Formats: sequence, structure tokens, C-alpha cells
Amino acid sequence: MFEFIQGTIVDVAPDHIVVQTGGVGYYIYTADPYHFEVGTENVRVYVYQSVSENALLLFGFFDAKDKQLFLKLIAVSGIGPKSALAILAGNDRTGLISAVNEGNAKFLTKFPGVGKKTAQQIILDLQGKLGGIEASLFDAPVEETGTNDGIQNAELRDAVLALSALGYSTKQINGIESKMATEEGLSTDEYLSLGLKLLMK
Repeated sequence: MFEFIQGTIVDVAPDHIVVQTGGVGYYIYTADPYHFEVGTENVRVYVYQSVSENALLLFGFFDAKDKQLFLKLIAVSGIGPKSALAILAGNDRTGLISAVNEGNAKFLTKFPGVGKKTAQQIILDLQGKLGGIEASLFDAPVEETGTNDGIQNAELRDAVLALSALGYSTKQINGIESKMATEEGLSTDEYLSLGLKLLMK
């Protein structure tokens, strides 16, 4: 079982990154690929190895706390690794933990693939059990930098693709894309964080 992989980021895509180390490139699914940058060396990515009958997959995390939270989530009946990644992509660990501890199922059903029954199961299984997991580094808010003419740029397109890869529907994405487009000068990571924030309202 891998704990982490440390190497150079050689590819960043809407749903994964590739980390090269020791002559091997590791294809790693992650909640926020654009938090990483191609060419960055000596990057440590905490990983979880998922083994099934049909596939062997790696899921990666920026820090150990996110991995801990991911492991808690996939232990819940009805939550698979990709659903857990979509939940973590919300970048609001404090809000997530508070929702679980306060029994706020409505908050949890805003995540893709989480219905009322699954939200209630998350609360039942994890309520009061997340105290040792502090808010992630990803909890920093996205700064708004002004407006533009609404023309979609490459960073915004990549963020929209990442939202789709996380499981959000075209209808959901179309409902917020115009609001995302009013912001200028944001990186893909910032557009993605903004989109997730809008989807959780």
C-alpha cells in the first residue's frame, strides 16, 4: 500500500495528474488537479490505492488531512472513491465537517451523487468522528478580481471540464458558468474553487 508518491508533475488534466518518479509516471485521480503545476519538482502527493476486479486506481491528495477525510468518507456505505473526491473538491472542509456534526443533510446533498439517503448515512456514520481532522489548506477563500466581457478563456474552460469530471451535470454547470465568466485574471484552480462555491449555495 502506498502512503505517498514524491516526484515531478508532468501532466495536469481535469480529473487527474501524472507524477513521474524513478522513471515511472503515476496516473493519479485528484479532487483539484489544478492545485498542482506541470514542471513542479519534488512534490509529495498522498495517495490511496483502490483495487477492484476491473481496475487498480490511485487517488491523490495535497495533504495527509485530506487523505484521512477521504478514508472516512469511503468507509460510508454508498460513497465510492470518485464520490468522495467530488465531496473533497468543495474546498470547504470546515463546512463539510460542521454539516456532518450538525446533521445538516441538505448541505451534503449539494454534492454530486449524494442523495438524501446517502447524506443521512454520512451523518449516521461520521457524526462526532471527524474531530481530529482540521480544516484543509484548501479552505482559503477565492478572491474576486473584477469583471470582463464574459468571453470564456482557457482557464475557465479547464475549470468547467473539471467540474464535469467531478460529476456535476451540464445543467448545474450552465447555471453558474456565466457568473464564473464575470471574473477575470483567475487561474484554473481559482475558477474551479469559485465554481464549487457557487454550486454549494
